[in-house]
Amino acid sequence: MKTKYIRLTALLLAMILIAPAGVQAQRKKRSKKKGDEFKFTIQVELPRTATKSQGSSGTCWAFSGTSFIESEAERVGKDSVDLSVMYTVRNAYLEKADRYARWHGKIEFGPGGAFHDVINSIKKYGIVPMEIYPGNEIGEKTIKHGEMDGVLRGYMDGVIKNSNRKLSTAWKPGLANLVDAYLGKVPEKFTYKGQSYTPKSFAASLGLNFDDYIEITSFTHHPFYKPFVLEVPDNWDRDLTYNVPLDEMIEIINHELENGYTVAWGADLDPGFNYKDGVAIVPPEKWDHKTFKPGIEVQVSQERRQKEFNNYQTTDDHGMHLVGIATDQNGTRYYLEKNSWGEKNKYKGYSYISEQYVRLKTTDIMVNKNGLPPALRAKLGL
Repeated sequence: MKTKYIRLTALLLAMILIAPAGVQAQRKKRSKKKGDEFKFTIQVELPRTATKSQGSSGTCWAFSGTSFIESEAERVGKDSVDLSVMYTVRNAYLEKADRYARWHGKIEFGPGGAFHDVINSIKKYGIVPMEIYPGNEIGEKTIKHGEMDGVLRGYMDGVIKNSNRKLSTAWKPGLANLVDAYLGKVPEKFTYKGQSYTPKSFAASLGLNFDDYIEITSFTHHPFYKPFVLEVPDNWDRDLTYNVPLDEMIEIINHELENGYTVAWGADLDPGFNYKDGVAIVPPEKWDHKTFKPGIEVQVSQERRQKEFNNYQTTDDHGMHLVGIATDQNGTRYYLEKNSWGEKNKYKGYSYISEQYVRLKTTDIMVNKNGLPPALRAKLGL
């Protein structure tokens, strides 16, 4: 019995050791199958700053919106500059808190936001370079906002619930002190490259008109060519978004990119978004989640887009930055997307997003209205 058991154990062990090699060989062989690999050719590629990481924070909207403004500054001939994302995050938190109190805690209060929050913050508070305000008072090697987000939410809930029908005058400076403890106090004046600035004068030095930026989407539950309040939780400011038919939203993106303007892109991330491989597509309904290759996509209609927004399949997951146009080996159009998750994927932080994915999963985009197709600009009254 003992000898038989030893021989059987040895046989099973040999089978276990051999099996992974066989599976690995099959996988390797399958990965080399002709047509399985995406091959991209960039058609349009626009200036942008280096990729960065939002770390453990819900500040993608600030990273992508700031990256968009950095590209805008380069577009008008300014030197490349990394702007402080956390300066905007700090100021947005103060604005959110004011709105949260006014609504008696009945609206969103948290780390999320929208592209217009970046623009509105710059208009009111200005902006500073990253090196002047890194926003890391607690000295973490990476961005970690979990504790701060929880503390600020708890503080605001305490202010509202324990107000005894009357808010004190202490809660606003108290909140500002909490935010500053995590992110740092903002500078009233600073020197950058030998020049003295305030946050507002530095914003003016970027050479941009911050009234030029608008947000656009495409949904049928509101009239086209009119602005409306996009119903997503992170639109805490209830700002307006222009509504256009789906084909025209794509026309806007193409026209902006082809004419030197980048695009801030808000979207839902579903299984068709493969960050590791740097590709996003709309796979067929009967998809085995293993076959990820060119040519399997389905076409997206306005009706499907609306349906997935209505039933929560499309939500405001993530803010990103479109900086170019590419095609795969079949001639299918993709958009070169800059993410804020560092450089941990195949394309060092970039991905290729198919036009069909953009059609289906875009929540909204932010663009410079001067880059709109003239006919569409007229339809929107801009």
